[in-house]
Amino acid sequence: MKMKRNISLGVTGVTVLAMLVTGCASTQTAAPAPSQGAVQSKSSSESPRVSIMVGGLEKIIYIPYMLAEKLGYYKDAGVVVTLVEESAGQDAELALLAGQVDGAGGFYDHTLDLQTKGKYVESVVTMADVPGEQLMVSNKLKDKVKTLADLKGLTIGITGLGSSTNMLASYNVVKGGNKESDYKPLPVGAGQTLIAAMQNNRIDAAVTSEPTASLLKDRNLAFTFVDMNSKEGTQQALGGKYASTSLYMANDYVKAHPDVVQKLTDAYVKTLKWMNTHTPEEIADKVPEEYWAGDKPLYIEALKGQLPMFTADGKMPAGVPENVQKILAAFKPDVKNVKLDQTFTNDFVDKANASAK
Repeated sequence: MKMKRNISLGVTGVTVLAMLVTGCASTQTAAPAPSQGAVQSKSSSESPRVSIMVGGLEKIIYIPYMLAEKLGYYKDAGVVVTLVEESAGQDAELALLAGQVDGAGGFYDHTLDLQTKGKYVESVVTMADVPGEQLMVSNKLKDKVKTLADLKGLTIGITGLGSSTNMLASYNVVKGGNKESDYKPLPVGAGQTLIAAMQNNRIDAAVTSEPTASLLKDRNLAFTFVDMNSKEGTQQALGGKYASTSLYMANDYVKAHPDVVQKLTDAYVKTLKWMNTHTPEEIADKVPEEYWAGDKPLYIEALKGQLPMFTADGKMPAGVPENVQKILAAFKPDVKNVKLDQTFTNDFVDKANASAK
């Protein structure tokens, strides 16, 4: 069983609203209460309220969401944020489409995938330009898995079906000359559930981020087979940068509430700038202790390896949407028809950066 945390953040600080026991399958989790929406404030002077579901708050790739609270930047921007935690970006996507939350903390690639299904969402803040993921292979298969072609027939652990880890696993399998159907994706979440799946031989490999990747290595369970964590590794694996961590929202919501989106963007750009000027040790001291998974030194080492993935300004870098489109189109042909200018905007981050000078 897994626990889902619904955390209210903002002018009143961190308040645990609920600890809900959910089903074990990621697509069957109980949904959060419907979002009240920013426009339902009781008075014009009251700070707007926004709900955001994040695909794993404890993952370093999503650290800006909690840091913005710990640093007081939501309050500074004049917005009250409720963060809802789920294990996979796919769950955040589903909650956003159902109108249960106002925004989703997940990978940019969801915006392209959704457009092929007639759903229009856009990234308003691009927090990272590499995936921050690693394709890890069990140490038991060191002598068997030498090239991408050897991924054929393996069971690869992912956070959830349709998740970004699922997409990255599929791309690497196809890049090795195989078909997407030549491997079995198995939803195992991240952290201890993924580690247990590796220990119990339920999976042969996994696409995962920090701190899970470091824990797998520390326990001598798996090794990095494809590095999509560093900029150099991502260039080699994916042929260029890959926008990952982002705040994406429905295009209609962005058009209807530009003032609220700007407040959120201001908070996240300020957070990214803070991260860019502080040490891993200082950052580790700001997050909840449970994020360390019982090993703060290991967490700090993982932070050192992942901090370069984050953008300093929240902007979508030129050429990156085209590279993401090319990668997804390798196994999702419909992605070739996506209108990229509807999948992201730099308008809000440009204003946030201008006001920060």
